[in-house]
Amino acid sequence: MAVAKNTKTARGRKQDRARVASGQDYEVRYEAKKTGKSAPAVKKAVKKVGNARKRVEKRLGR
Repeated sequence: MAVAKNTKTARGRKQDRARVASGQDYEVRYEAKKTGKSAPAVKKAVKKVGNARKRVEKRLGR
């Protein structure tokens, strides 16, 4: 009998953390609190520079 190998890796989680899901209120609230900006400002930044967390934080940091 073959044993199923564990297919869950950290890679998917790491890629997920690198993005800001602007459709998820909890992610927008987290990013807003972290950067000290408002939730609409976070959504606007995601729309402007894409959903890469580094670019969004850089945009909000200005």
